[in-house]
This record gives sequence, structure tokens and C-alpha cells, in this order.
Amino acid sequence: MHAHLGTPDADRLLAGEPGFTAQLASDARALGAESAAYNREQFAALARRLTSLPERLAAMDAARVDVQAVSATPIARPWMQRSLADRYVGEVNTAVADFCRAAPDRLVPVSTVALHLPDLAARQLRQAVELGAVGVQISTTAAPGVELDDPSLSQFWETAVELDVPVLIHPWGCSLAERLDVGYMFNHVGNPTETSLALSRLIFGGVLDRFPDLRVWAAHAGGWLPSYSGRADHAWHQREDARTCEHPPSWYLRRMWFDALVYTAPALRFLVESVGDDHVTLGSDYPFDMGVDDPIDRIEAALSDRAARAAVTSGSAQGLFGPRLMERITMRETL
Repeated sequence: MHAHLGTPDADRLLAGEPGFTAQLASDARALGAESAAYNREQFAALARRLTSLPERLAAMDAARVDVQAVSATPIARPWMQRSLADRYVGEVNTAVADFCRAAPDRLVPVSTVALHLPDLAARQLRQAVELGAVGVQISTTAAPGVELDDPSLSQFWETAVELDVPVLIHPWGCSLAERLDVGYMFNHVGNPTETSLALSRLIFGGVLDRFPDLRVWAAHAGGWLPSYSGRADHAWHQREDARTCEHPPSWYLRRMWFDALVYTAPALRFLVESVGDDHVTLGSDYPFDMGVDDPIDRIEAALSDRAARAAVTSGSAQGLFGPRLMERITMRETL
């Protein structure tokens, strides 16, 4: 439930755009010179794995993964003007849908939207669902200074609920920027920090109260939030100004889904205990080096209970995606 696809044809639309040039420069500063150079080499080396269907299916077979939810490489482009955003996102969603359509019993598409243009994002989500999307991936903010609880995004959340589509929160880097420019902290500190902040805004900003049927799905196990929600609960109980949501913050953890990409068995067991095995989903972050190529082996090593293993590797998908994905799983199991 956490794997990526490269969309090089769509990305060519960005060439020469001033906003794209500025974004690349900003990312390079935040990464630091050493990590930026490393990433350039890695992305070049991963180009085939990001786009090759046979290599993906072979990797899935080796990992014992039957069905994979596929989303584009998660880099938001909030600088895009409406016309480019419409065209670019359309190209990305078509590419992901076409790729998955080539192996419909193994792959299901997760769409993207231009969230900085909420009305357009709502329309793009409708179009993506028509193409077969089972979910939608967004970043941790809609644009610089526009958090996920901003009132301007209500139309998007309403559309996701109406279409019964879960929303994947997936960061790219961190607003801490150059403070993380050493040791690839851009990713291993930045990504979970951004995810924790985004989920906290959805909770404390009242989005989950206003949209009780909204299903949120967080990459990287939700960052720090599940493991340190006790501090948020303490604030909620002790301070009136922190009581901006109807329930203690940890209550909302059972309203969200989290991928199991936590790397160690103790961390996975703690995540399952915190949010419930039916709200922990299998994730590999294929094909990036911060991912793992043995996600099911890790589940089996960490969880001794057979029912818990089944919940994480399959049952959680039913709660998150419902019939859209379960039809694919059933199809695969009958082959």
C-alpha cells in the first residue's frame, strides 16, 4: 500500500518552467550538497525500476506481494499555474492508471491532485476515480503557508468523502529546510516530522471532526505521532487552548491508517498496539532505498499472532479501500 511509479513523460512538461527550476534549487539546499549529488545518481539508477512493469512484478513475486497500490513519485508542485497543473496532473494520473491497467490483477492506481488549487483538485479526483483510482496521494501541505486544515480545502475533503476515496498523506522533504542538510536528515528526519505535523493539523484543526467519514492513510507509519501521542493527549487534557478537537488526539489514531514501514520488530509491535492491527497496512516504498524489499518477512518476524499478521497484510486493506481494492485481491486469490 506504499509504492511509487516514475512518470517521465509527464515530468517533461515541467522542463524550463521557472517554478520547477526554483523547486530543484530549494530541494538541493535542503538536502545538502552531498545528499543532493547522491540523489541525482540514485534517481538515474532507479529510472528503470520506477517504470518497468516486469521488474516490478518480479520484485512483488520475490516479496510475496499479490497486489500493490501504486502512486506517483510524491513530489508536490504547488508553484504550477492552473493550466499547467491541469495538464500535468492529468498526464500523471493517466500514466499511473495505464501502467496498472497492464496488470489489473496485481496493480491498482492511486491518483494525485493539484491541492494548491482546491476546486481543480476536486475535479481531478473525480476524473482519476473514473480512470480506476482507489485512492489519492497528497503532500503534507497544500502550498507554503496553507496547512491541511485550511478552510479553502473543504471542497477537496468533501469530494474525497463523497467518492469514498481514502487520502494518502505522503511528504517530500520538510519545511525545516536547510536545518536538515546533513546526513540525509531531509528524509529520515524530515519526512516523519512533516507527516506528524500534517496529521496533527487534521486532528487539532478539526478536519476529522468536520468530516467523520474521511479516511486518512499515512506513509512512514504516521511519523512520530503514534509513538508520542501521549504528549498531545496531555496538552488536550491540561490546557483549554489545546482542546480544539472533540476527542483526545490519540482517539483519532484509530480513525486513520498507517503503513508498517518502521524497520524494526519492536517498532512495528508498538504501532500495532497503538492503532490496532486492522489500521496498519503493508508498505515497502518500492523502489527507493529508504524502503524495504521484504515487507511480509518483517511482518511475520514481528507479529507472532496469525490473525494480526493477516490483518496487516490483507485485512487492513478492506477497511481502508473497501470494495475497490478487495475486488482485485479476490481476483488474485482465485487465479
